[in-house]
Amino acid sequence: MSESNSAVHEFKRGALEILPLAFGAAIYGLAFGLLASQANMDALQVGVMGSIVFAGSSQIVAVERLMAGGGALLAILAGIALNLRLLLITASIRDVFKDRPFWQVALGAHLTADENWALMLSRRAKGENVGYWYLVGAGVLILVAWVVATVAGVFFASSFPEPRSIGMDFAFVAAFIAMSRSLWRGKTDIAPWLVSFGLVVVCLGVLQVDASWALIIGGIGGAATAGVQKHAG
Repeated sequence: MSESNSAVHEFKRGALEILPLAFGAAIYGLAFGLLASQANMDALQVGVMGSIVFAGSSQIVAVERLMAGGGALLAILAGIALNLRLLLITASIRDVFKDRPFWQVALGAHLTADENWALMLSRRAKGENVGYWYLVGAGVLILVAWVVATVAGVFFASSFPEPRSIGMDFAFVAAFIAMSRSLWRGKTDIAPWLVSFGLVVVCLGVLQVDASWALIIGGIGGAATAGVQKHAG
């Protein structure tokens, strides 16, 4: 099989095998779209945000901070802090990007999410030879599912005169809980999660820090703990 045919085959395989996880991402993507509409975001804004940021948990936190009046800068910083884990994720698969042109590295890094990263590692653990194009194929499908679902959520929200009246404002919390559960990888996550949680509790309950900064501090602390843990291992 030629190199180009092999890349196409691996791309298609990644897209096919990520389907069940993409369906799950679409469900909480719909919830995000519903709540984003309450922040006065239209379908175009939500679609562009999903395509450029492509980080569900960060998008949820950023929009929630905007709705809480935290301001655009704090919303962006909170989203970035929460997504610092992606630096560790991409570093763990640096062999996938080795010797590739910059545009492929940038594309692959942008499309790397928890779902396709975990799927690729699980296939490798079984001795299967999957790499860059498998990751990209799976990432493209996750991205499409996420953007379509979030935009659909905005359109769906327009059919409700007041989403809060039917308890739809809880969708943010429910979606975030579902996403957090999907990010859990086992005992190695205990320390980073506890550090993040502890820092947020101390910032809010003891230091009386604004919630936006508490999230930023917690995210940075958790990512730093994971980095130290990985280096020590």
